[in-house]
Amino acid sequence: MDNQPQTIERQPYGEYRKHYSDEGFRSKLKRSAASIGIKAAYLALLLYYALKSPKTPKTAKIQIYGALGYWILPLDIMPDILPAIGYVDDWGALLLALGHVAGSINDEVRQQAKNKLRQLFRGTEDDHPEVVEVERRIQAPAARGV
Repeated sequence: MDNQPQTIERQPYGEYRKHYSDEGFRSKLKRSAASIGIKAAYLALLLYYALKSPKTPKTAKIQIYGALGYWILPLDIMPDILPAIGYVDDWGALLLALGHVAGSINDEVRQQAKNKLRQLFRGTEDDHPEVVEVERRIQAPAARGV
């Protein structure tokens, strides 16, 4: 095992960071919100607003850049144009990142994500079952100190 410090490119999803841009994120979210659903959209928004937060540590931001860059990338392991299964790998990348950065998802980040979610999905409330499920996933790693 080599003891050299990990550069961004050597971090998980580091090679996908170059595919991330705010414009690319907004475009992908707008284009795919209906097909990915409330749960995945909320997850992506949580990561996006955690990335924008000055309170999020640099190491967490590196993972978020990679996961969102992978999500934005149109041709990945399972291309998004494949019906039903095209977003499975994207969902996995976002969940993996969430598990690593759950401690950086604070109330401010949650509120920003929920506000945007309400714009995308009219009438979505904070107690929507899919929002609640994502919240449970955030609390589990945070409770373990991950």
